[in-house]
Amino acid sequence: MAGYKLATYQSADGPRAGLVIDDKLFDAAKQTRQAAYVTVLAILEDWKNAQGVLKQVADGAAKVKGGKGGGQPLKGAKLLAPVRWPSAIYCAGANYADHAAEMNARHGKPPDPDPHTLGLESWHFIKASRSLANPGQTVKISDYSKQMDWEVELAAVIGRPARHVPLDKALSYVAGYTCANDLSARDRGRRPHISDTSPFKADWVAHKSFDGSCPLGPWIVPASDVKDPQKLALKLWVNDVLKQDSNTAKMIYTLAEQIAHLSSRLTLHPGDLILTGTPAGVGAGRGEYLKAGDVVKIWIEGIGEISNKMA
Repeated sequence: MAGYKLATYQSADGPRAGLVIDDKLFDAAKQTRQAAYVTVLAILEDWKNAQGVLKQVADGAAKVKGGKGGGQPLKGAKLLAPVRWPSAIYCAGANYADHAAEMNARHGKPPDPDPHTLGLESWHFIKASRSLANPGQTVKISDYSKQMDWEVELAAVIGRPARHVPLDKALSYVAGYTCANDLSARDRGRRPHISDTSPFKADWVAHKSFDGSCPLGPWIVPASDVKDPQKLALKLWVNDVLKQDSNTAKMIYTLAEQIAHLSSRLTLHPGDLILTGTPAGVGAGRGEYLKAGDVVKIWIEGIGEISNKMA
Protein backbone atom coordinates (compact mmCIF):
# COMPACT_ATOMS: atom_id res chain seq x y z
CA MET A 1 0.00 0.00 0.00
CA ALA A 2 1.36 3.38 -0.99
CA GLY A 3 1.92 5.97 1.69
CA TYR A 4 1.09 9.65 1.54
CA LYS A 5 1.66 12.84 3.47
CA LEU A 6 -0.92 15.59 3.89
CA ALA A 7 0.31 19.06 2.95
CA THR A 8 -0.82 22.57 2.14
CA TYR A 9 0.72 24.06 -0.98
CA GLN A 10 0.58 27.43 -2.69
CA SER A 11 -1.32 27.16 -5.96
CA ALA A 12 -2.22 29.81 -8.51
CA ASP A 13 -5.60 29.97 -6.79
CA GLY A 14 -4.17 30.27 -3.28
CA PRO A 15 -3.41 27.69 -0.55
CA ARG A 16 -4.80 24.22 -1.23
CA ALA A 17 -4.58 20.81 0.39
CA GLY A 18 -2.18 18.42 -1.28
CA LEU A 19 -1.10 14.80 -1.08
CA VAL A 20 2.62 14.10 -1.24
CA ILE A 21 3.30 10.67 -2.72
CA ASP A 22 6.95 9.84 -3.30
CA ASP A 23 8.34 12.84 -5.20
CA LYS A 24 4.99 14.08 -6.52
CA LEU A 25 2.40 16.52 -5.20
CA PHE A 26 -1.28 15.92 -5.97
CA ASP A 27 -4.20 18.27 -5.35
CA ALA A 28 -6.31 16.60 -2.67
CA ALA A 29 -9.71 17.90 -3.75
CA LYS A 30 -9.15 17.08 -7.41
CA GLN A 31 -7.68 13.63 -6.80
CA THR A 32 -10.40 12.61 -4.34
CA ARG A 33 -13.20 14.38 -6.25
CA GLN A 34 -14.27 15.77 -2.90
CA ALA A 35 -14.78 19.50 -3.34
CA ALA A 36 -14.67 20.07 0.41
CA TYR A 37 -11.13 18.72 0.63
CA VAL A 38 -9.65 21.96 -0.65
CA THR A 39 -8.11 22.62 2.78
CA VAL A 40 -6.28 20.34 5.19
CA LEU A 41 -8.52 21.56 7.99
CA ALA A 42 -11.60 20.39 6.08
CA ILE A 43 -9.98 17.00 5.56
CA LEU A 44 -9.19 16.72 9.26
CA GLU A 45 -12.77 17.65 10.15
CA ASP A 46 -13.84 14.62 8.08
CA TRP A 47 -10.91 12.47 9.17
CA LYS A 48 -12.94 9.34 9.94
CA ASN A 49 -14.00 9.11 6.28
CA ALA A 50 -11.04 10.89 4.75
CA GLN A 51 -8.45 8.33 5.87
CA GLY A 52 -9.86 5.62 3.63
CA VAL A 53 -10.41 7.97 0.70
CA LEU A 54 -6.85 9.30 0.85
CA LYS A 55 -5.35 5.81 1.08
CA GLN A 56 -7.26 4.72 -2.02
CA VAL A 57 -6.11 7.80 -3.91
CA ALA A 58 -2.52 7.27 -2.79
CA ASP A 59 -2.57 3.67 -4.02
CA GLY A 60 -3.94 4.77 -7.38
CA ALA A 61 -1.74 7.82 -7.81
CA ALA A 62 1.41 5.86 -7.05
CA LYS A 63 0.72 3.74 -10.14
CA VAL A 64 0.37 6.71 -12.47
CA LYS A 65 3.45 7.35 -14.59
CA GLY A 66 3.31 10.93 -15.84
CA GLY A 67 0.37 12.30 -17.77
CA LYS A 68 -2.52 14.43 -16.58
CA GLY A 69 -3.05 12.40 -13.43
CA GLY A 70 0.61 12.32 -12.49
CA GLY A 71 0.62 15.31 -10.19
CA GLN A 72 3.38 17.91 -10.14
CA PRO A 73 7.00 17.47 -9.05
CA LEU A 74 7.35 18.06 -5.32
CA LYS A 75 10.64 19.77 -5.99
CA GLY A 76 9.78 23.34 -6.85
CA ALA A 77 6.38 23.31 -5.14
CA LYS A 78 5.88 25.82 -2.35
CA LEU A 79 4.71 24.08 0.81
CA LEU A 80 3.01 26.09 3.53
CA ALA A 81 2.34 25.30 7.18
CA PRO A 82 0.16 22.20 6.79
CA VAL A 83 -2.77 23.38 8.94
CA ARG A 84 -4.34 26.76 8.10
CA TRP A 85 -5.51 27.56 10.71
CA PRO A 86 -5.83 25.47 13.89
CA SER A 87 -8.28 26.68 16.52
CA ALA A 88 -5.50 26.33 19.09
CA ILE A 89 -1.82 25.48 19.49
CA TYR A 90 -1.08 23.88 22.86
CA CYS A 91 2.58 23.76 23.87
CA ALA A 92 3.95 21.52 26.61
CA GLY A 93 6.33 23.35 28.92
CA ALA A 94 9.34 21.76 30.63
CA ASN A 95 8.49 18.31 29.27
CA TYR A 96 12.01 16.91 28.94
CA ALA A 97 13.91 16.49 32.22
CA ASP A 98 17.23 17.51 30.68
CA HIS A 99 15.72 20.73 29.29
CA ALA A 100 14.04 21.55 32.62
CA ALA A 101 17.40 20.98 34.34
CA GLU A 102 19.29 23.29 31.97
CA MET A 103 16.72 26.04 32.44
CA ASN A 104 16.85 25.65 36.24
CA ALA A 105 20.65 25.81 36.08
CA ARG A 106 20.36 29.06 34.16
CA HIS A 107 18.47 30.51 37.12
CA GLY A 108 20.70 28.89 39.73
CA LYS A 109 18.10 26.35 40.83
CA PRO A 110 18.54 22.60 41.44
CA PRO A 111 16.81 20.08 39.13
CA ASP A 112 13.15 19.45 39.92
CA PRO A 113 11.88 15.98 40.87
CA ASP A 114 9.79 14.02 38.37
CA PRO A 115 6.43 15.85 38.53
CA HIS A 116 4.64 12.48 38.42
CA THR A 117 5.95 11.86 41.95
CA LEU A 118 4.28 15.09 43.07
CA GLY A 119 0.92 14.15 41.58
CA LEU A 120 1.20 16.83 38.90
CA GLU A 121 -0.22 16.74 35.38
CA SER A 122 1.35 18.09 32.19
CA TRP A 123 1.55 21.89 31.83
CA HIS A 124 0.76 23.80 28.63
CA PHE A 125 0.73 27.33 27.32
CA ILE A 126 -0.91 28.53 24.10
CA LYS A 127 0.49 30.08 20.96
CA ALA A 128 -1.73 32.13 18.67
CA SER A 129 -2.77 30.04 15.65
CA ARG A 130 -1.67 32.79 13.27
CA SER A 131 1.84 32.65 14.69
CA LEU A 132 2.60 29.76 12.32
CA ALA A 133 5.45 30.16 9.85
CA ASN A 134 5.82 28.20 6.61
CA PRO A 135 8.70 25.89 5.76
CA GLY A 136 11.46 28.03 4.30
CA GLN A 137 9.86 31.28 5.43
CA THR A 138 12.11 34.04 6.71
CA VAL A 139 11.22 35.02 10.27
CA LYS A 140 11.95 38.60 11.26
CA ILE A 141 13.43 38.76 14.75
CA SER A 142 16.00 41.58 14.84
CA ASP A 143 13.50 44.30 15.71
CA TYR A 144 11.74 42.16 18.31
CA SER A 145 14.18 40.22 20.48
CA LYS A 146 17.89 40.05 21.26
CA GLN A 147 17.51 36.66 22.93
CA MET A 148 15.60 34.60 20.36
CA ASP A 149 15.82 30.89 21.11
CA TRP A 150 15.14 27.68 19.19
CA GLU A 151 13.14 24.61 20.28
CA VAL A 152 12.55 21.53 18.09
CA GLU A 153 9.30 19.74 18.96
CA LEU A 154 7.15 16.88 17.74
CA ALA A 155 3.69 18.26 16.97
CA ALA A 156 0.58 16.09 17.06
CA VAL A 157 -2.42 17.03 14.92
CA ILE A 158 -5.85 16.21 16.37
CA GLY A 159 -8.22 14.36 14.03
CA ARG A 160 -11.54 14.28 15.92
CA PRO A 161 -13.16 16.12 18.82
CA ALA A 162 -11.59 14.99 22.09
CA ARG A 163 -13.21 15.55 25.48
CA HIS A 164 -12.53 13.55 28.66
CA VAL A 165 -10.38 11.10 26.72
CA PRO A 166 -9.06 8.09 28.69
CA LEU A 167 -5.31 7.56 28.59
CA ASP A 168 -5.49 4.25 26.74
CA LYS A 169 -7.60 5.79 23.95
CA ALA A 170 -5.77 9.10 23.64
CA LEU A 171 -3.58 8.36 20.62
CA SER A 172 -6.62 7.31 18.58
CA TYR A 173 -7.57 11.00 18.46
CA VAL A 174 -4.36 11.91 16.61
CA ALA A 175 -4.62 12.28 12.84
CA GLY A 176 -0.90 12.67 12.29
CA TYR A 177 2.39 14.30 13.16
CA THR A 178 4.51 17.18 11.93
CA CYS A 179 7.62 19.15 12.93
CA ALA A 180 7.52 22.39 14.91
CA ASN A 181 10.00 24.98 16.13
CA ASP A 182 8.76 26.74 19.25
CA LEU A 183 10.70 29.99 18.79
CA SER A 184 10.98 31.81 22.11
CA ALA A 185 11.85 35.44 22.79
CA ARG A 186 13.56 34.91 26.14
CA ASP A 187 14.02 38.62 26.83
CA ARG A 188 10.33 39.35 26.29
CA GLY A 189 8.96 36.79 28.75
CA ARG A 190 9.10 38.98 31.85
CA ARG A 191 7.54 42.43 31.95
CA PRO A 192 9.94 45.25 32.85
CA HIS A 193 9.23 47.56 35.79
CA ILE A 194 7.13 44.87 37.47
CA SER A 195 8.26 43.27 40.72
CA ASP A 196 9.73 39.77 40.35
CA THR A 197 7.28 38.63 43.03
CA SER A 198 4.25 39.94 41.15
CA PRO A 199 1.86 37.34 39.69
CA PHE A 200 1.68 39.64 36.64
CA LYS A 201 5.42 39.52 35.88
CA ALA A 202 5.19 36.91 33.11
CA ASP A 203 4.29 37.92 29.56
CA TRP A 204 3.57 34.71 27.66
CA VAL A 205 2.17 36.49 24.60
CA ALA A 206 5.36 38.46 23.99
CA HIS A 207 7.48 35.45 24.88
CA LYS A 208 5.81 32.85 22.69
CA SER A 209 3.13 34.26 20.36
CA PHE A 210 4.80 36.80 18.11
CA ASP A 211 4.46 36.62 14.31
CA GLY A 212 6.36 33.65 12.89
CA SER A 213 7.01 32.10 16.29
CA CYS A 214 5.88 28.62 15.24
CA PRO A 215 7.52 27.30 12.05
CA LEU A 216 5.59 24.14 11.12
CA GLY A 217 5.82 21.44 8.49
CA PRO A 218 6.70 20.31 5.97
CA TRP A 219 3.58 18.09 6.01
CA ILE A 220 1.50 15.81 8.21
CA VAL A 221 2.47 12.15 8.35
CA PRO A 222 -0.63 10.05 9.17
CA ALA A 223 -0.58 8.54 12.65
CA SER A 224 -1.04 5.10 11.10
CA ASP A 225 2.45 5.47 9.57
CA VAL A 226 4.11 6.33 12.88
CA LYS A 227 4.56 3.17 14.91
CA ASP A 228 5.33 4.88 18.22
CA PRO A 229 5.43 8.67 18.74
CA GLN A 230 7.50 8.06 21.88
CA LYS A 231 10.40 6.55 19.93
CA LEU A 232 11.39 9.23 17.42
CA ALA A 233 14.78 10.90 17.11
CA LEU A 234 14.68 14.68 16.78
CA LYS A 235 17.45 17.16 15.99
CA LEU A 236 18.01 20.87 15.44
CA TRP A 237 20.88 22.70 13.77
CA VAL A 238 21.78 26.40 13.70
CA ASN A 239 23.90 27.20 10.63
CA ASP A 240 24.59 23.45 10.25
CA VAL A 241 25.89 23.18 13.83
CA LEU A 242 24.00 20.52 15.79
CA LYS A 243 22.40 22.04 18.89
CA GLN A 244 19.68 19.58 19.93
CA ASP A 245 19.94 15.81 19.54
CA SER A 246 17.48 13.70 21.48
CA ASN A 247 14.55 11.29 21.32
CA THR A 248 10.86 11.63 22.16
CA ALA A 249 11.33 8.68 24.53
CA LYS A 250 12.81 11.23 26.94
CA MET A 251 9.55 13.15 27.40
CA ILE A 252 8.36 13.47 30.99
CA TYR A 253 4.68 13.32 30.00
CA THR A 254 3.86 11.20 26.98
CA LEU A 255 1.66 12.53 24.21
CA ALA A 256 -1.14 10.27 25.44
CA GLU A 257 -0.88 11.78 28.92
CA GLN A 258 -0.97 15.28 27.44
CA ILE A 259 -4.09 14.58 25.37
CA ALA A 260 -5.86 12.96 28.31
CA HIS A 261 -5.09 15.92 30.57
CA LEU A 262 -5.88 18.67 28.06
CA SER A 263 -9.17 16.99 27.12
CA SER A 264 -10.18 16.88 30.78
CA ARG A 265 -10.28 20.68 30.72
CA LEU A 266 -11.62 21.50 27.27
CA THR A 267 -12.50 20.00 23.91
CA LEU A 268 -9.68 19.47 21.44
CA HIS A 269 -10.84 20.03 17.87
CA PRO A 270 -9.72 18.64 14.49
CA GLY A 271 -6.64 20.51 13.34
CA ASP A 272 -5.58 21.56 16.83
CA LEU A 273 -1.87 21.18 17.43
CA ILE A 274 -0.10 19.83 20.49
CA LEU A 275 3.59 20.71 20.63
CA THR A 276 4.98 18.08 22.97
CA GLY A 277 8.02 19.85 24.45
CA THR A 278 11.68 20.32 23.60
CA PRO A 279 14.83 18.54 24.85
CA ALA A 280 18.06 20.06 26.17
CA GLY A 281 20.28 22.10 23.89
CA VAL A 282 18.34 25.35 23.64
CA GLY A 283 20.26 28.60 23.38
CA ALA A 284 19.32 29.88 26.83
CA GLY A 285 21.17 27.00 28.45
CA ARG A 286 24.46 28.13 26.91
CA GLY A 287 23.91 31.84 26.48
CA GLU A 288 23.58 31.65 22.70
CA TYR A 289 20.78 33.28 20.75
CA LEU A 290 19.67 33.61 17.15
CA LYS A 291 20.63 36.63 15.07
CA ALA A 292 19.75 37.92 11.63
CA GLY A 293 21.13 35.63 8.94
CA ASP A 294 21.02 32.45 11.02
CA VAL A 295 19.37 29.39 9.50
CA VAL A 296 17.59 26.95 11.81
CA LYS A 297 16.88 23.43 10.56
CA ILE A 298 14.78 20.90 12.45
CA TRP A 299 14.36 17.19 11.68
CA ILE A 300 12.22 14.45 13.21
CA GLU A 301 12.65 10.79 12.37
CA GLY A 302 9.94 9.49 10.05
CA ILE A 303 8.36 12.93 9.71
CA GLY A 304 10.69 15.22 7.76
CA GLU A 305 12.60 18.47 8.08
CA ILE A 306 12.16 22.20 7.62
CA SER A 307 14.47 25.18 7.79
CA ASN A 308 13.87 28.87 8.39
CA LYS A 309 16.14 31.87 8.07
CA MET A 310 16.16 34.61 10.67
CA ALA A 311 16.16 38.27 9.58
